[in-house]
Amino acid sequence: MKLGLLGCGRIGQVHARSLSRMAGADLVAVADAMPAAAEALAATSGAEVREPDAIIAGADIDAVIIATPTTLHYDQIHACAAAGKAIFCEKPIDLSAERAAECREAVAAAGVPFLTAFNRRFDPSFAHLQAQVRAGAIGAVEQVVITSRDPAPPPIAYIESSGGLFRDMMVHDLDMARFLLGEEPVELFAVGSCLVDPAIGAAGDVDTAAVTMTTASGKICQITNSRRATYGYDQRIEVHGAEGMLQAANQPSNLVTRAGADGFNGARTMDFFLERYEAAYLAEMTHFVEAVSGGTPLSATIEDGVAAQRLADSAAQSLASGAPVRLT
Repeated sequence: MKLGLLGCGRIGQVHARSLSRMAGADLVAVADAMPAAAEALAATSGAEVREPDAIIAGADIDAVIIATPTTLHYDQIHACAAAGKAIFCEKPIDLSAERAAECREAVAAAGVPFLTAFNRRFDPSFAHLQAQVRAGAIGAVEQVVITSRDPAPPPIAYIESSGGLFRDMMVHDLDMARFLLGEEPVELFAVGSCLVDPAIGAAGDVDTAAVTMTTASGKICQITNSRRATYGYDQRIEVHGAEGMLQAANQPSNLVTRAGADGFNGARTMDFFLERYEAAYLAEMTHFVEAVSGGTPLSATIEDGVAAQRLADSAAQSLASGAPVRLT
């Protein structure tokens, strides 16, 4: 498969490295608003530097990876769909669920494959946990508990343009909730505070939040997010069912344990999402290339991207109103 990459920043570089490790995939061209970033990635990947429109229209490009700022996704998705290109798009599709739905209609009309890059679905531990749930290992699901805490908040300039914690950070967990519950939530209630950095509150956002969702059959999902975790990148999932429980624990930076008079002590959790989810990014891209090449269904479609964005919008609405939101 011949691929083009729009966006040569941090996540674009991750995807380029994944492609370099894969057979059957060739990164042909890259583009970025910062010429130096594009030139640097081209030098390490062997790709050409082209304008975004030239990549989208290129006869030698089968699929386009959209790793640009969210504000550019809408137009680039429409252009790729019109050009008949398979699309790999970073989340969120758009900060507006309505505009994301318009992208979905354009993709459906063009009939092109589309993957929303919810990389956590491809984390080996999380994917195995979900497979066990689907296989009935713990019987009927009753509760899902998702914990996601960052070591430290991003820069305030990022917070101001991110769309808020629910749309930027928790959207991953909202997708994971749907992935694990097996049915759609019908009610959502959100709470949030600013406990980490007053500047985040001044920017109109929260840095500490929780969401509770309930499905029609009564399944409950609880999600907690924080922009601060003194012990590293905190990523855990627990699913409780009628016949048992499944857990996916944090991944430490190493597996060495020291025992002494002060007890047993181990390593911190990994500190950075790119390190923690390195295997997930590779598995995600491998899935995209293999599914598009083989004509098989994709996991995390554009429909999943729209659904997660609607949940994020509902969380923001619930926080603002102080009341639960009924979901349709």
